[in-house]
Amino acid sequence: MNLHIGIIPLPVYSVILICLGIFLALGKISGDISIMFALLTVFGFTCAELGARIPGLRQMGGPVIVTIFLPACLVHYKLLPNELVGSINDFWQSTKILYLFIACVIVGSILSVDRRTLITGIVKIFIPLAAGSVLATIAGTLTGLAFGLSAHHTFFYLIIPIMAGGIGEGAIPLTLGYADILDLPQNQLFAQIVPAIVLGNLMAIICASLLNRLGKRRPHYTGQGHLYAADEDSPARPAKAPTVTVEHIATAGMIAISFYILGILVHKLTGLPAPVGMLFLAVLAKLTYAISPKLEDGARTVCNFFSTAVTYPLLFAIGITTTSWNDLMAAFTLANVVTIAVTVFTLTTVGFFVGKWVGLYPIESAIINACHSGMGGIGDVAILTSARRLELMPFAQIATRLGGALTITGAIVLLGLTA
Repeated sequence: MNLHIGIIPLPVYSVILICLGIFLALGKISGDISIMFALLTVFGFTCAELGARIPGLRQMGGPVIVTIFLPACLVHYKLLPNELVGSINDFWQSTKILYLFIACVIVGSILSVDRRTLITGIVKIFIPLAAGSVLATIAGTLTGLAFGLSAHHTFFYLIIPIMAGGIGEGAIPLTLGYADILDLPQNQLFAQIVPAIVLGNLMAIICASLLNRLGKRRPHYTGQGHLYAADEDSPARPAKAPTVTVEHIATAGMIAISFYILGILVHKLTGLPAPVGMLFLAVLAKLTYAISPKLEDGARTVCNFFSTAVTYPLLFAIGITTTSWNDLMAAFTLANVVTIAVTVFTLTTVGFFVGKWVGLYPIESAIINACHSGMGGIGDVAILTSARRLELMPFAQIATRLGGALTITGAIVLLGLTA
């Protein structure tokens, strides 16, 4: 029982694996939440353990890369039973569990962070984010030109999609705008830019893992998940932390869900993405002392639970349901790979140095900039997991959602002027 695969003791892991094998042999895998959670947990942590043991890859985010892309590869080549893939797809579509995960991590992170750190961090991250976006665009365009790509193609079909904020809130509105201006089919444009988004997310995962390793070697560059050192300016914390009960944890979970529901309502009324609306509401609650210290600690426990127990099962489900092996392979040309790698690396590097200049921990600032090149909420989960800093989720969502919206708006306006 002291030997574990991820969080699962080896005997328990063996029992679950045998039972799942029998269910699959009988063709009786159901969408029952208990069975699905067992299935995703076993396979998710199996992939993570595998990725952590592959030499070379493990230093570049191997657990996250294997957990996402191995199942995508197996689905593409039809090496997984149809019943298994179908059950996971049905569960993913019916539960929308990703949004529960993001809600609990965002609200838990915001409520558990120092108030001055929170507001200072939100204000300051826009400086490295803006500088990184501009310089990454220049570096990526010049790289594309050096490899024989046109500046127009490199800018609009490689670089802008990387920083557009993912698929649902990035690629779709971006290609709808392109289609209106160019009078081309939206699905054709969508298929053209998705490979760049997938490969950009992979490069960001690698950058985040390397930044985590740098933080271990150079501890003075990192706040270990804290964006900004505000300890000297913040009032002293009580010597004894408040006692957190099961009731506080359960209440904090319901607070997170209520914030997400309010975020959906804000989206319906204003068009602002629900995670961003939820984020702003949670920040407002934190700054106005609307949540008691015990519930804040309960929210931290909820966040820690989801970070520890749900991340890799979720990444495995993402690999099965939303990651296209075809799209990844389509992006693997030398010109594309180098151009996208230079773009993401520049975005991340500028975040490091500019973040340090404005008073942020440079590694955390660089990781948030890397999230600007991720696949929306899915990408943020993967990148922050690779960096082992899921507590940065609120700032990552700002970079992804708001940064993506500004990128899309600027690109469509620019395309309209140049078309």
